[in-house]
Amino acid sequence: MSSCVRIGLIQASNDVDGNEPVHVHKEKAIEKHVKLVREAAEKGAQIICLQEIFYGPYFCTEQNPKWYDAAEEIPNGPTTSRFQALARELGAVIVLPIYEKEGIATYYNTAAVIDADGSYLGKYRKHHIPQVEVGTEGHGFWEKYYFKPGNLGYPVFDTAFAKIGVYICYDRHFPEGARLLGLGGAEIVFNPSATVAGLSEYLWKLEQPAHAVANGYYIAAINRVGVEAPWNMGEFYGQSYLCDPRGNLVAIGSRDKDEVIIGEMDKNLIREVRNTWQFFRDRRPETYQEIQALLP
Repeated sequence: MSSCVRIGLIQASNDVDGNEPVHVHKEKAIEKHVKLVREAAEKGAQIICLQEIFYGPYFCTEQNPKWYDAAEEIPNGPTTSRFQALARELGAVIVLPIYEKEGIATYYNTAAVIDADGSYLGKYRKHHIPQVEVGTEGHGFWEKYYFKPGNLGYPVFDTAFAKIGVYICYDRHFPEGARLLGLGGAEIVFNPSATVAGLSEYLWKLEQPAHAVANGYYIAAINRVGVEAPWNMGEFYGQSYLCDPRGNLVAIGSRDKDEVIIGEMDKNLIREVRNTWQFFRDRRPETYQEIQALLP
């Protein structure tokens, strides 16, 4: 098997006003992303990742119970099943970030991982949940209204092409989980996001390349594009990218258009970098016990 794996990252705008019913958003966004996934596969992508909660707007801008209707079970929901069939058809791994419902009314921000034969490998639930006001209009990242913190740990999925981990959006500000994914054997970590200009854009190309360097793996960062009505909270600035273990951006998307970004990861480079920088060997976990002791 080749040491090189082609990665496809999909960034897209939301085409429907947030006042429309939930099912209208889902139907239109799913159709759009199916076409983009096919485009990625046509360009040779073997692992394809969509953006955070891809099948609608970033509804956490407001606090409105109507959006609970967007949630589905994983893996038994219709969207996961549809993309399982698509992955099987295309022979591509798909990282599918959707809004998850468990039981009657428990909700998570989740990504399902689907292997190239269409099999469901498992899911990652976002651990770190922000609650941040943006501007003066009452808009913000009101995620605690919609999501419980993840409770499934930091799994690494052994797919047909690479061992992958998932972090979701706000998770990227926390190095502890990024390290655990590396220790778990991840060769590439995907971070599907929804983030706007003005708050943390200056960190977008700083934090995640730092994670890649510190842990000796590739990072794939995905962000949506456009301004979403009716909230108009800010510009989702795209610039999805693939970063190598040296911190170099291998491929990067535009700021303002729907796009399939294709980049190549080389597993031999991971080995070369880890042989040079023996960060895992030189760790001193026995000296880090104060982290736990200092918890509030």
